[in-house]
Amino acid sequence: MPVPAEYGQATDEFYKFLVDARDLADLWSTHVTYTMTQGVFQVFRRRISIKEALAFANILPVGLRALFVADWDTEEPIKSFEDRESLTEEVKSLRKEHNFSTDNAIDVIAKTLRKHVDEAALDKLLQDFSVEAREFWKV
Repeated sequence: MPVPAEYGQATDEFYKFLVDARDLADLWSTHVTYTMTQGVFQVFRRRISIKEALAFANILPVGLRALFVADWDTEEPIKSFEDRESLTEEVKSLRKEHNFSTDNAIDVIAKTLRKHVDEAALDKLLQDFSVEAREFWKV
């Protein structure tokens, strides 16, 4: 079997996501956008089960899937969802001295993610998640 195209095009697709998110957030660099994306993913991941997280990761393009599971402390207790402002502050706490995430970081990443995944598959998957988890990715 040949290597699936998604693996051969992983880097290009990853950078397309970062550029789209960068432009939507009005940021100046994909490096800054990378940290913002990682922060949003970690905030979400901390609030769902491992089973849910792996199901979520499986609908992501390869590069985003890798970022979603990178540096994961699977022993960390699951947190509860809080208000958007508190969640955004948590996003901004990742590498705080080098984090330029916007106040609408979660919305930016949600909108960009929906552009880069099968949106129907995402919505179908999220139906089995908590209301708060669905709200996290709502645009």
